Amino acid sequence: MPDAQVLIDAHHHVWDLDTRPQSWLDEPGHEPIRRSHGVDDLRTAATRPIAGRRLERTVLVQCVASVDETREFLALADGTPLVGAVVGWVDLTSPAVGDVLDALRAGPGGGYLRAVRHLVQGESDAAWLQRPSVERGLRAVAERSLGYDLLIRDHQFPQAIRLAERLPGLPLVLDHAGKPPVAGRDLEDWERSVRRLAAHPHVRCKVSGLITEADHAKWTVDDIRPVWETLLAAFGPERLMFGSDWPVCVLAGGWNRWAAAVEELLDGCSAAETGAVLTETATAFYGLDPARRKERT
Repeated sequence: MPDAQVLIDAHHHVWDLDTRPQSWLDEPGHEPIRRSHGVDDLRTAATRPIAGRRLERTVLVQCVASVDETREFLALADGTPLVGAVVGWVDLTSPAVGDVLDALRAGPGGGYLRAVRHLVQGESDAAWLQRPSVERGLRAVAERSLGYDLLIRDHQFPQAIRLAERLPGLPLVLDHAGKPPVAGRDLEDWERSVRRLAAHPHVRCKVSGLITEADHAKWTVDDIRPVWETLLAAFGPERLMFGSDWPVCVLAGGWNRWAAAVEELLDGCSAAETGAVLTETATAFYGLDPARRKERT
């Protein structure tokens, strides 16, 4: 069984602007995070425990559409015990996607590649995930026992639901709960869609990225609670996993403030339910090694 004190952050990023520019950081409002961020910065920032658990392992998630970035992340995971898995990027539309995945897994740190992701939220095609070339690529992902991180906005749920219907053998996890419109407080359509997606048992969901969908300066736990209650009812704790979305979460208060909010949301959950959200769902989905621990200082 997983260590009772283990906290897993199932969604974080790093970037080195001297190596790989992040054009999205040029958008207004991103000034607080418009610098390089590394794993050591996360260690420094993530000081608050949740339910007595301190950060032990993370899932490092791609930022840009770059196989080179994925190679760098895999090498980083290989030499950094804190990072237990990598969600990388490959061109799902390429006929050679299977060969690319095989080469990544054969390279340095390749064993840490556990899933892939594409920035579907930026695609204007309302059926991008149903393109024959994309579906072929996703089948190649499934054939290699890898998962797929769904990064969509709330209006893109229909294509995510169709993907879950068509590829029941592809493990799916919904990033940032599908980015519900927390700030606008109009959650009815989002709630209906998330329940439809959750009806597929091979879909998991990350409790992450919610505070950046709220009012960055004024959000409270009560703003997040309706989303949390919907997720808990739709997926159950055994299909939910905590993620910080660090350092993006810095825009709305940072790792520790989000951690405090999650602990408050978990109040009333049993020890087993809390363990699922904070440790066990991510461990199972991403195949994390329970023996691998971060460096002790």
